[in-house]
Amino acid sequence: MKSLKLRVEKIGGTSMSRFPEIINNVILHPPDDIYGRIYVVSAYAGITNLLLEHKKTGQPGIYRLFKDQENYPIKMLALREQLYAINEGFVDVGLDLDEANNFIGDRIDQSINILRSMDNVLASGYVTRKELQLAARELLASLGEMHSAFNSANILRNRGYDTTYVDLSGWDDSRQLTIDERIKNSFANIDPFSTICFATGYTKGTEGIMREFDRGYSEVTFSKVAVLLGASEAIIHKEYHLCSGDPLIMGEENTRPVCNTNYDVADQLADVGMEAIHPKASKPLEVRNIPIRVKNAFDPEHPGTLITKDFIAPESKVEIVTGSDCVACLEIHDTRMVGEVGFDHRIMGIFDKHGVSYISKMTNANTIDLIVEEKDCTPSLLAELKQMLENIAIKPVAIVCAIGSNIGQPGIMAKAAQALAADGINIMAVSQTTRQSNMQFIVERRQFAQAQRALHATLCR
Repeated sequence: MKSLKLRVEKIGGTSMSRFPEIINNVILHPPDDIYGRIYVVSAYAGITNLLLEHKKTGQPGIYRLFKDQENYPIKMLALREQLYAINEGFVDVGLDLDEANNFIGDRIDQSINILRSMDNVLASGYVTRKELQLAARELLASLGEMHSAFNSANILRNRGYDTTYVDLSGWDDSRQLTIDERIKNSFANIDPFSTICFATGYTKGTEGIMREFDRGYSEVTFSKVAVLLGASEAIIHKEYHLCSGDPLIMGEENTRPVCNTNYDVADQLADVGMEAIHPKASKPLEVRNIPIRVKNAFDPEHPGTLITKDFIAPESKVEIVTGSDCVACLEIHDTRMVGEVGFDHRIMGIFDKHGVSYISKMTNANTIDLIVEEKDCTPSLLAELKQMLENIAIKPVAIVCAIGSNIGQPGIMAKAAQALAADGINIMAVSQTTRQSNMQFIVERRQFAQAQRALHATLCR
């Protein structure tokens, strides 16, 4: 008899949009092992971007219209039609169209009414705008995950399986519960070994899941469900393998899936935007020693990448070459900093004030280079820094990283530098800590892909 080991599994938005394939590749695979698995689902691809703002470009969505007191109800009704169209596409795999449309249509209509009420309260001038705007953001975010989770449970139920829609959004529950309390309360009377659970990636709580985690909220829900219910494994289904490099840059024939790595490597990846999992979501799993498995949802026979707390590659090697070309180098040159204790502490105070986190930092006697996301280099940040410092320069650059759980070996830095030099790539700055899990090279942005290919060809053989 099999031991009852609970798995909590996260399905991302792009994969959810290919739900007919998810049914066969994930939910019913293998067919004799479909229970004891809780699915935390994201909204279908692009829906949260329409509700809030585009995650990468920042293009405003319905939330911005509400915030600016523009005509958001029209956009909400247009979104409802888009959600109806998505529903229509799942009829052939078992979705009850009338039931699904009534469910999400009712929630869209109620949301418009709630937002209008908020508008009226804001117009009165008796409340803080920020609090109500944050509440509106939470409300809007919840709609996408309610839609996809309800549909998933409905489809599988209509195909003859016992399913449960677990609504963590608190839509019809006005109780003042924390996020943890709502999760525990919602699963209290559910036996996941006798029903397939589809839970919303958004969780309503008194602390507000988006206040701290914003667009990482679905992974935080996934993490909390796994920790609070004592999962044996936390599985993330993506539309690709976690590979030694980006197949679109390196070519699929030149990359390979990473089979094992550790939480430190996962953090390094997240720091440059290649998230296996949001770092604030992974930390509780790491503390509880719950392994994470990242799987390609469309390659079900492959075991995926197992991320554990203690894994160290038995042989020294670079596991992954990655990076970002959406960064800038904030160059601070000030002749007064040499030998002055706490000089950069004041700089960090300004960063903290503006909510900016740096990715990498290089220093010498009178220069500090800080690599930050380019979108964080706001005029207000720069203006405040210029008031305090002699010279500030912003340079659009790229950061390219060679990452692994065990990359410490004599000559590896020289080998990496030689690979870049041989390909005509100048290293503008370089960074590595004594832990030796991540070598970071700052290069011209136009050479971003070229630098990755050069490092991958030399270090990931």
